[in-house]
Amino acid sequence: MTVNVLFSARPAQWPIYEPLIRQGLTEAGLDFHLSTDIPADQVDYVVYAPSSGLTDFTPFTRLKAVLSLWAGVEKIADNETLTVPLARMVDSGLAEGMTEWVVGHVLRYHLGMDAHITGQDGTWEPAPPPLASQRHVTILGLGELGEASARALAALNFNVTGWSRTQKDIPGITCLSGPDGLRTALSQAEIVVLLLPDTPATENILNADTLALLPRGAKIINPGRGPLINDDALLDALNAGEVGHATLDVFRVEPLPADHPYWAHPNVTVTPHIASETRPPTAAQVICENIRRGEAGEPHLHLVDRTLGY
Repeated sequence: MTVNVLFSARPAQWPIYEPLIRQGLTEAGLDFHLSTDIPADQVDYVVYAPSSGLTDFTPFTRLKAVLSLWAGVEKIADNETLTVPLARMVDSGLAEGMTEWVVGHVLRYHLGMDAHITGQDGTWEPAPPPLASQRHVTILGLGELGEASARALAALNFNVTGWSRTQKDIPGITCLSGPDGLRTALSQAEIVVLLLPDTPATENILNADTLALLPRGAKIINPGRGPLINDDALLDALNAGEVGHATLDVFRVEPLPADHPYWAHPNVTVTPHIASETRPPTAAQVICENIRRGEAGEPHLHLVDRTLGY
């Protein structure tokens, strides 16, 4: 029986993904029809991105699963018309890119690179940084991306603490959970990296109260989700010197409006949502494996817990 796969994402992505998915499904030995235009009542799988504009899954009467091209599923997880399994994107290229970005910005703060890149004023001040083993880094979120980043930093001998909703056990990482664990994780964090999903439970996890727990002058790195931070509280903390600097890659509104205070703030670095992205060659492999699993009656990979939102 032919497996009908609807590609529902931005039109510009179709010529990139089409040959990759076609190759993967062929190698899986499946008889398939892959297209951007299939009658809804004939679709078995939707390869999906919210940018496609698809919001009503009611007409998809024989749908078996929705396979997201995005790691974040907050734009679809609460869609009441979606009643089939939803898989988020977990791909090795995405994790590798995020790890590289996180490690780079942690090292930037750790080594004090900004002072030498922007401070060429003729003053000779030999002040070497501490060793990584003397630097405390806290990662909020120990999912696929958070764990990969934590492991990479620990491999460089940083003193890494990770916090997550449920308790984790990762060799070389101090793992904490729950409200008390969050307070402990933040109270010792010289550098904080946010890699949590966007859920009602994580919105504004960095607010006036939690920012006050940080050691004075702590640095913040957010490549996770914009709503994790209360923007007004962060700006107040930056202006008061309680937070030394923030590197922000994600925002509540994107593109970040040109008049937003972050752009002009001397202690904020804005990057335009480039920390990492789905890599088509590895993402296509994940999509094809999930379709193969579905057709073989095997469990899908990376299924979303709709009650938790990720």
